[in-house]
Order: sequence, then C-alpha cells, then structure tokens
Amino acid sequence: MAKAKTVYVCSQCGYESGKWNGRCPSCGEWNTFEENTPIVSSRTSAKRAVSVRDVSDGIFEINDIDAEANETRWSTGLKELDRVLGGGIVKGSLVLLGGEPGIGKSTMLLQICQTLGDDHTILYVSGEESLRQIKLRAQRLGVDSGNLYLLSETDCEAICSVIIKEKPEIAIIDSIQTMNIEAIASAAGSITQVRECANLLMKTAKSQEIPMLIVGHVNKDGAIAGPKVMEHIVDCVLYFEGQKNLPYRILRGIKNRFGSTNEIGVFEMNDKGLSEVANPSEMLLSGRPQDASGCCVACVMEGSRPILAEVQALVTKSAFNVPRRTATGFDYNRMAILIAVLEKRMGYYFGGLDVYMNVVGGFDINEPAADLPVALSLYSSMTDKCVSPDVITFGEIGLAGELRGVQRTAQRISEAQRLGFKKCIVPATSLKGVDKSAFEIEIDEVNTIQDAFKAALE
Repeated sequence: MAKAKTVYVCSQCGYESGKWNGRCPSCGEWNTFEENTPIVSSRTSAKRAVSVRDVSDGIFEINDIDAEANETRWSTGLKELDRVLGGGIVKGSLVLLGGEPGIGKSTMLLQICQTLGDDHTILYVSGEESLRQIKLRAQRLGVDSGNLYLLSETDCEAICSVIIKEKPEIAIIDSIQTMNIEAIASAAGSITQVRECANLLMKTAKSQEIPMLIVGHVNKDGAIAGPKVMEHIVDCVLYFEGQKNLPYRILRGIKNRFGSTNEIGVFEMNDKGLSEVANPSEMLLSGRPQDASGCCVACVMEGSRPILAEVQALVTKSAFNVPRRTATGFDYNRMAILIAVLEKRMGYYFGGLDVYMNVVGGFDINEPAADLPVALSLYSSMTDKCVSPDVITFGEIGLAGELRGVQRTAQRISEAQRLGFKKCIVPATSLKGVDKSAFEIEIDEVNTIQDAFKAALE
C-alpha cells in the first residue's frame, strides 16, 4: 500500500497544496491552510478503469422528466422559515443551516418536526446530544409527534445506511461537524471529514429523494466551518443571525436553488422556543424616542418585504486628536462617504467630532436606500435639531449630493402609511409611475440632500 502523503488544504475554498502557504493562491485568504492526510486507495488506475460502472441507462431526454412531483413543497409550520426557503422544503433537497452556538438552530429544527410529523416520517440524527437530552428539549418545546424518530450516531456511513434502509421522508443531521467516516484518518470536524460527509449525505439525499436539513457550526469569522466547497454541494444555505443579549433572531438565505436569496425571516426566542415575528417593523420601532436629535426612520427592502428600522447617530466633540468613528448595523465605509459628502456639499465639518451610529434592534441595513436616513440622522445630531417622529425617508445619495431613485417605492410608502407615519420624503426620480393620490400620507419629492434636510425639519 502506498504511503499517505501529507497535503495542506485551504479551509475556505478547498485548494490543496503539497506545502504550507501563508496565503491561498486560489481564493487569496490568509492563514487558511490546514494539514490533512488524504485517503490512499490500494486500487491502481487500471483496476479502477475496469470497475467503472456503466451509467448510460441514466440518460433521459429533458422533456421526459416529470418535475412536478419534485417541486412539491412541504410547509414547515413556520411561515418565516417557509418564506426564506422559497415556499417550503423541496423533495430531495439538501439544506444547510448555520449559525453561532446557542443561536437556536437545533431548537428550530426540532420545532418544525411537530408540524412536519403530521404527514411525514422524520429521522432526527444527533451527534452532539443523547436521546434523553433530545427528549427533554422536545418536552420543553411541546414536540410529541408520533412520526419523529431519534438516532444518536456520528458514523456518517452508518447513518446513510439507516436512511436508505428505513426510508424516512425527512432527515435532520445535527451537526455536520460531529460526523465522521472511519476510512478517513482525520478527526471529526476537519476539512476532509466535513467535505466527504457532506458529499455522502448529498448522494444519499439525491438518490433516495429524501430532503435533508444539516446543521453547520460557524468559525470565528462568522462563516460556516469547513471548506467553501461544502456550501457549493448543498441546495440551500441559511444563516441564523442575532445577538445573544437580544431575543430576536434573523434567518437569512445565502444560497437557494429553489427560491430567492433576498428574503429574511424574523423570530423571537422565548422559553417555549422560537416564535415568529410577523411584523418586524413594529418590533424594530418599539420604544422609539419622540423628541431626541440624531434619530430617523429608514425603510429598506428585504426581498419582497419592506422593513422599517430606526437609525440613530451621535455626533460629539472628540477628546483625541484623531476622532473616533463607529458604525453598528451599517457599513462603516459607506458612513465615511456620507460624512465626506456632508462636509463637501453642506459645509458641515466633522474633523474634530466623534461619530457613533447604530441601527436599533441589532438589524443590519446594507441597501443604498438607507443613505438618506443615515445622513439625516448625522445632520440632526450635529445641529441638535429633532426630526419629527412622524417622518420617514429613504433614498440613495450620490457624491455630488444628489438623490437617486430606489426600487419598489410604492411598497415602501404603503408600509409607512400602514404604521401611521404622516410624511414621507422620497427622491423625485423614485416616483415615476407611482400614483401619489392613492396614498393618504404626505409625500415630499426632493432632488438634493439640502432639500431633504429642509423638508424633514419643517
């Protein structure tokens, strides 16, 4: 038998090298190479050539394939999860759910077993908990479905064998980092183990047309632990986001072969598990101050859903030669650009001032439509002038100080009107094709940031 040769594998992209490199030549990431001993097969190339299977019988004309049965979606019982999945679980799909420890991944998967168990048999495989521990958690969550079967095992080959033999309609693997294949001479959770286990589960799910939901841990950078190739294998990648000191959780789709990746789901963690937040805007705006400078309400789109979030800014005199800049929930570099525009186009100097900005509720806004409310909150805090709590605004700011239009203006205005706002400041270019008479809310058309600031403080 040939001697196993040590190789180094990039944990981000799976690139293999015969020597350690500080920077991956494939993806460009630093300090991602890990030592790995690959499997050495005793079969020679000639033997492998003889044993190649004939797969020509598996060739079908595309018009002869019936796709309607595979597109049947199973509702999970959580509308927010169904929204992110694109309508529900697709038969034969492989879904990867990632997030920090304690964020609620296992809780969510055990909760959906109650609804899915009404019509489908479910096999819940845990490599982290004993059967008694799962039972205690199920009692706390009120899960008592008779179609839910538990298995505590970490051998991935044995698990796939059980799935093929028992043929459950849904399989849940918690988690991929605890799975291992005995033939691979590396510890569970290593790059090779995670990649090969994911490949084996994928082949089982596709061949048996059994949807699988896999839990994946995250590393210190917030990405799913393991090589990026694991995310390419699965059909859907979901990230659970949230702060541990806050009860709210956001489920975001990063990849989805059966739906949009722009949708988000909002949940609240309580003693009974995760509950859905049907109206995230009311949650994010609760406890909003009425007469405080530096506060402004923004309307951003998350997929097809308009969400209102409060943006707060604090501009104060700096005690140091180099002023401090901090942004939470908003891109720091974008904030620096907006400050430069305010200095150049409006004449407000921030050079000796500290700037602190925060999006309330732990929500992240990355859409260009948040430029105007962020700039307005900075202006309000610097001049100590309060923006009326009945005012909402959105729009992209150009480097010349002009306001550019954004998409889905009518949906944003409708959401603002539904939540009781009286005035909406909108870029004039966004109102093309929008019937202003269809709304009761006052709509102000503006072209520059000067006009927007004047309209907001009237």
